[in-house]
Amino acid sequence: MNHDRPLIRIGLSILATLLLAAPSLARDLFVSNASGDDRFNGLAVRSGPDGSGPVRTIGRALALARSADQVVLENTGRPYRESISLVGSRHSGYPDQPFTIVGNGATIDGSAPVPPGAWEHYEGAVFRFLPPRKGRAQLFLDGRPATRVVADFVADRPPELEPTEWCFLDGWIYFCVEETKLPDDYTLSYAHLPVGITLYHVHGVAILDVTIQGFQLDGVNAYNSARDVYLGGVIARGNARSGIAVGGASVVTLEACLVGNNGEAQVLTLPYSRTAIEHCDLLGATAPAWVARGGEVWIDGEEAHGGADEVAPGDPAAEAAR
Repeated sequence: MNHDRPLIRIGLSILATLLLAAPSLARDLFVSNASGDDRFNGLAVRSGPDGSGPVRTIGRALALARSADQVVLENTGRPYRESISLVGSRHSGYPDQPFTIVGNGATIDGSAPVPPGAWEHYEGAVFRFLPPRKGRAQLFLDGRPATRVVADFVADRPPELEPTEWCFLDGWIYFCVEETKLPDDYTLSYAHLPVGITLYHVHGVAILDVTIQGFQLDGVNAYNSARDVYLGGVIARGNARSGIAVGGASVVTLEACLVGNNGEAQVLTLPYSRTAIEHCDLLGATAPAWVARGGEVWIDGEEAHGGADEVAPGDPAAEAAR
């Protein structure tokens, strides 16, 4: 693992740096959903007799964290199934030492399996399932976003579906099975938890090398006054509203991010926000690459307006989001 802290330019004065920065006090907090235990202190990669060792959940690491700490996830091959929030000064950093989440390629997943027996037959090869939470929806097949057909919201019946396609209409998820199969023959899950990472009244934050998927609203939501936030190498896919939403006087930079297969927007910008998109792939297959509802946006150094259908399409690496 590379635990080096990235240097991120964030607009605090030299005086604030001298008064606030305390690099020697910042710590690495380790998280492993395989070998960790939330009774440990998070201060070591392996457990020891003194109570040191990785915690099991990101939420526990954030409860232990203080300013400018670094939360380091072990990529165990299994997703971290939790919704987390970074709030206030304890989850903020300094100009040369941001509060950092290092994903190491791990996945934060908000989906849940469709319960056995939850599907009811609709007609032909089409079945339907009513998620317990109303609002937006996303269906996963074998852990990846299933192929969606967008339904007309005023329609009184779902559109024609091919095998393994799905749609969302009037609160129901409709899914078409293959011949001789039933929905319970597939590994199907749906977006269940609300938001992957919420950022609220923080500054100087870096989130690196993590996949965020399966949330009913957004993968990342810079909700309010999340300033000088850097998302580097983040993959945000299969979230029911957007992969990344920036609003409420937040200032966010996206660099080398891959965002696709989200329900209504890959990136959603809202009033009073400022967003810089640098060298990112935003895939517009399921929804526009960028939906502009306010705020200021720069794409690769140039100010942009009005939204976009695709941003930097065609990179072979983009297949990872499909």
